[in-house]
Amino acid sequence: MSEIPAVQFAAARGGRIAYQRWGHGEQTIVAIPPAAQNIEASWDRQEIRSMFERFGTFADYVHFDKRGTGSSDYTSSVPGIDERVDDLRAVMDDAGIERAHLFAQSEGGPMTLLFAAAYPHRVQSLVLFGSGARIAPEDLSPEDRVAQVALRTQFAAKWGTEESLALELFAPSKANDAEFRAWHTRYERASASSDSLRDLMIQMLDMDVAEVCADIEIPALVLHCSDDPAMPVEYGRELADLLPQSTFVELDGADHYCYLGDVDRWMTEVERWVTGEVRARPETQGPTGAHVVTLGRFAVRVDGAEVETGAWGSRRARTLLKRLVAARGWPVTRDELIELLWPDDDDMERLGARLSVQLSAVRRVLGGGVIADRQTVALDRSVVTTDLEAYLDAADDAMIVERYTGEFLPEDRYDDWSTGVRDQARSHFVLAARRLLDAATGREDWAEAAMLARRLLEADRYDEASHRALVSALDRVGDPEGARRAADAAGSAMDELGVSFDR
Repeated sequence: MSEIPAVQFAAARGGRIAYQRWGHGEQTIVAIPPAAQNIEASWDRQEIRSMFERFGTFADYVHFDKRGTGSSDYTSSVPGIDERVDDLRAVMDDAGIERAHLFAQSEGGPMTLLFAAAYPHRVQSLVLFGSGARIAPEDLSPEDRVAQVALRTQFAAKWGTEESLALELFAPSKANDAEFRAWHTRYERASASSDSLRDLMIQMLDMDVAEVCADIEIPALVLHCSDDPAMPVEYGRELADLLPQSTFVELDGADHYCYLGDVDRWMTEVERWVTGEVRARPETQGPTGAHVVTLGRFAVRVDGAEVETGAWGSRRARTLLKRLVAARGWPVTRDELIELLWPDDDDMERLGARLSVQLSAVRRVLGGGVIADRQTVALDRSVVTTDLEAYLDAADDAMIVERYTGEFLPEDRYDDWSTGVRDQARSHFVLAARRLLDAATGREDWAEAAMLARRLLEADRYDEASHRALVSALDRVGDPEGARRAADAAGSAMDELGVSFDR
C-alpha cells in the first residue's frame, strides 16, 4: 500500500471522530485506540505501517482516534469511558458496519468490554492485546491513589519532550534507539496534549469493568507479553479468567506497543482467530534490491544493475530522490519539494499533481521505497539502501575511510539542502582519517601515512597539516621526487590562501 487511507469523520456528540478504512478481507476488524495515537502520523513509521498492511491482507480494517486525541476533534475535556462506548458505535455506524471483530489495545480494553456487554449483537469476537478488565491495581488506598495521581501527572508533564518516559514504559526494546526516540517524541505531540494525557491516565485509575465480564458471551482472544512493564501479564491472565469464552496466548517480550516485538507471531494468531485459517502469503519482498549511491557521484542500482539516466523520465525525479536521501528517512514536506522542483511556479494545486507524477517515477525506478501522505514524503529506509547510511553506520575508522568515496552529491554542492549532509559526511571522514594517520605515523608505517594524507587532501586541498604529513611520509619512504612534488602542491595551495609553506 503506497498511500495512506483517507481520513473520514464520524459525527459524535461533542466533536468529530477521525477514522481510516482499508483492506480486502471478508471479515471486518474495528480497532479501538490505546491511550494516545494519531492514525495519520502512525503510517510514517515502518513498524506500524507493516502491521497495518498485514491486517489489510486478511481483513476489512477500521481504526480511529478517540475524541481529544490524534486527528479527531479536540475537546475541552477528554471523554470518559461511557462516552467512548458511544464513540465506537458512531464510527461503526458512519462506516456502515453492523457487526465486527473488535481489536483493543491497552487502555482501549475496558471500553471495548463495555461495548460488547451493551451491544453484543454488533460484536463478532474480541481480540485484546496488552489489556485487562482494569487498568490499575484493584482497591487503591487513598494514599496510594494520591501517589498514583502524582506519578501520572509527572509522566504527562514530560510527554512530548526530550525527557519523556514513554519508551521506558511502553517500548523498552527501543528506549536506547536515538532515531526512534526522536520520532516518538514528535509522535507523542501529534497524539495528545500533556493535559489530555494526564486526564486519560487519571481516568484509568477508575477503569474497572470486571463485573460485566461474566456476562460477555462472546469469544475472546487475549494476547499479552510476559514482561510488559506497563501492564503486567497478570492483568491479561485475570481478564482471560473472567471472560467465559476466552483463549489466552502469552507472548515473549516486554514491549507494550503491539507493533514491536514478535509481531508475526501474534498477527498469525489473530488471522487464524478472525478468518479460521492463515493463508499462504507471498514471501515478503523485503528490500527492493534498490541501492542509491551518493558519495562521489549519484547512481541507483536495482538488483545490481545501474539504472540508466533515460529510465528516470526527467531530471526532477532524480532531484526528488536525492532530496529524500539527504533527509535520511525523515519526512520532507510536499511544499518544500514543490519549491525545490518548481521554484518559479506558485500554482500549488497544479504542482501538487505534478509532484505525484514525479513520485510515481521514483517509485517505478526503485520498485517502491517511498512513504507518502498528504503533507510529507520520505524514503523508506527499510527497503531502499544508500551508501550514505552504510558509510555513517561504519563500525570503525578503517571502514569509514574505505567507504568514503567522495563528497556527498558533488553535482549538487551549491544547493542548500545538500550542504548539511555533505559537511557531516566530510567531517566524519576527516576525523577518522586523521586518527588513522596519527596511528600510522606513530608506528612509522610511512606508506600508510602517505595514502591517508593524500585521502585527506582530496577532501580538503588547503589542509596544511595533511600537506606536511604527506611530504614527511614520502621523505621517510624514500621518494624524494614525490616529496618535492607534494611540497610544490602544498606551496601552491597555501599561496592561494596567502600563507607561506616552508618544507
